[in-house]
Amino acid sequence: MTRTDQDSWDLASSVGATATWVAACRALAGNRPDALIDDPFADPLVRAVGAEFFTRVLDGEITDETGGLDADADPDAEFNLQRMVDIMAVRTRYFDDFFTDATASGVRQAVILASGLDSRPYRLAWPAGTVVYEIDQPAVIDFKSTTLAKLGARPTAERRTVSVDLRDDWLNALRDKGFDESRPSAWSAEGLLMYLPPEAQDRLFDAITTLSAPGSRLATEYHDGGTPHLLEKRAKAMARRWGQFGFDVDVSTLVYRGERTPAAAYLTARGWQVSRRTRADMFAEAGLHIPPGDSMEAMRNSIAVDAVLR
Repeated sequence: MTRTDQDSWDLASSVGATATWVAACRALAGNRPDALIDDPFADPLVRAVGAEFFTRVLDGEITDETGGLDADADPDAEFNLQRMVDIMAVRTRYFDDFFTDATASGVRQAVILASGLDSRPYRLAWPAGTVVYEIDQPAVIDFKSTTLAKLGARPTAERRTVSVDLRDDWLNALRDKGFDESRPSAWSAEGLLMYLPPEAQDRLFDAITTLSAPGSRLATEYHDGGTPHLLEKRAKAMARRWGQFGFDVDVSTLVYRGERTPAAAYLTARGWQVSRRTRADMFAEAGLHIPPGDSMEAMRNSIAVDAVLR
């Protein structure tokens, strides 16, 4: 399914299915004895989506060993389930730590862009007085809110949902929910940028900068130049690998190509003080192995950003 300007999705199709995939990986990561993260809501949210493929993954019926690998696939490649779970574990911990650090510095206003099945308003220990805004398409927000309410889950901060597509006027929708531009805020754009056209990525950062008071913080991630062929290769391999079990989404058809300014450079030019860490660094800190070759190159070119507005 090729992207269009006004395309839409549910949590079992297109971009929505990738959010469910990520949540399934978080659920598996949290079940490990040496878990890097704790997300007790990931499993029930994924099951509530009702897609058989994801349920079978959670139940251990689909693994890296199920049915063997493609003849031309690398058993250590990034699209394997073990590697994907590792990636989501370190990525989730990075953004969890970002919000924990931001609120420890006194920030009491957080915005989660394209929140998907993320459950941070329910599972993180937010300081008293913190307001967390979640922005996503109305169907995604409604599904998550309804499912968590049925589970009896209660937010650990004041949660305000903003049901709007980021291609629409989300700035005023956020303001209408009480967002205070005069106060520092913490923003996350996790797993989002590659699903935006290059010019839309720039507009997103411009909007965040416009809404941010000095001292605001932003966490995001991007792939540095030099690895498009590796990303394309992995997306196609992932589609071949998991398509045989019912995951019929080719991620390579969902992302936008074209020249774009790296997030760190764009933010720096707009007055943000930027710190960077590679995914390879995060794997090393977590004690996770990365085989040499293409996987190592891709990890070194996957950059996580923590920025503070001066």
